[in-house]
Amino acid sequence: MENYVIILCILGIMVFLNALADKLKLSAPVLLILVGIILSIIPGIPTISVSSEIIFLLFLPPLLYDAAFNLPFQHFKEHLGTISSLAFGLVFLTTVVFAVVAHYMIPGMSWSLSFVLGAILSATDAVAAITITKNFTLTNNTKVILEGESLMNDASALVAYRFALASVMGSAFVWWKASFSFVLLLAGGVFVGFIIAYILSFILRLVRENVIAVNSFILLSPFITYLVAEELDVSGVIAVVVLGFGMSRLSKAKFTDKIKTQSENIWSVIIYLLNGLIFILIGLELRVVVKDLDTSALLWYTLYAFVITIVAVILRTMRVFSKRRSLQFAYQNPKFKNSRRKVSENILLSFQESLIISWSGMRGVVSLAIAAALPQYLNNGLVFPMRNAILFITFMVILFSIVGQGFLLPVIIKNTQSADE
Repeated sequence: MENYVIILCILGIMVFLNALADKLKLSAPVLLILVGIILSIIPGIPTISVSSEIIFLLFLPPLLYDAAFNLPFQHFKEHLGTISSLAFGLVFLTTVVFAVVAHYMIPGMSWSLSFVLGAILSATDAVAAITITKNFTLTNNTKVILEGESLMNDASALVAYRFALASVMGSAFVWWKASFSFVLLLAGGVFVGFIIAYILSFILRLVRENVIAVNSFILLSPFITYLVAEELDVSGVIAVVVLGFGMSRLSKAKFTDKIKTQSENIWSVIIYLLNGLIFILIGLELRVVVKDLDTSALLWYTLYAFVITIVAVILRTMRVFSKRRSLQFAYQNPKFKNSRRKVSENILLSFQESLIISWSGMRGVVSLAIAAALPQYLNNGLVFPMRNAILFITFMVILFSIVGQGFLLPVIIKNTQSADE
């Protein structure tokens, strides 16, 4: 009973803070995380630990599904090159660079552990960026790229994490096996998502007269899809994304206005609660991540996290502006004009769009969930080395990126918009 009371209180606080942030024109994610931290250090408040299973099974499927459902597939397809360069290329590049920085900067961190930390922190959380910027007018290019990246990068980060962790546990890393497994995971996820979308469309045709039944099946589908894909050892993330795109297409073609309206109302409430709950839970994790650490080491680990955050911003900015230049070159190059590599003017990125996308690379709850999923012990029975340090550094990078970048992102948007005017 006590746990239910705590959850209800947190939900109530979250709803109030969201409303307060809207009223005062504040950043809701920043406010929620800060309040969560304050609550975590108040004596007498029960310790709340976020299970990685809860995040992956409860939070991730509906958030991915809703984002894919509401993202126009045609726009996603147009920007697929840019999205892929961030969701795949940048994720793997970030993993390697973070590993190098961590290995040489953090005492006692082996190459294997460095790659684990790099993989954990490689994926960005566009939910934070989109939530922070919801009161601002972003260009279609910016929104599509940020949302599209968030749909794909979790899959590549989880693959990088899987192989980095296997290396720590004693398995040898073979690059061609890793590459083949990555392709297999993505292809399998696409296949599972497509098959379940097809099965679901058939079921919905049978119950199309019952609006409640239709929406109930739709509500259950992301969770079922994710579980099925993970059981088959393919990407649950990609499977849910494919399902979301498929259901979006079916909705436009077949759903009645009544079903669309009710579904939109249901999902708006669910996503509102989940988004808010994620950020306050991140703040509440502070007590958990510091409880087993030597207090004398906290300052050094905080400094390491700050350096990694700075490196992440620089690396992402270089990648985004490099992609901007390559798009402009391809657009202006005459030999691409009539080829399949032709670049449309619609997908070119302005300086302002590139700057906003660069500054929106915040780390979030997926990184925290991956870190929390680290095993307590190795295969040989020894304690997993530096587990608590990795968890704390991950928490601090999330805090620096969401709070620090979250405070400055609205300022950057305002300045770029005023420059355009």
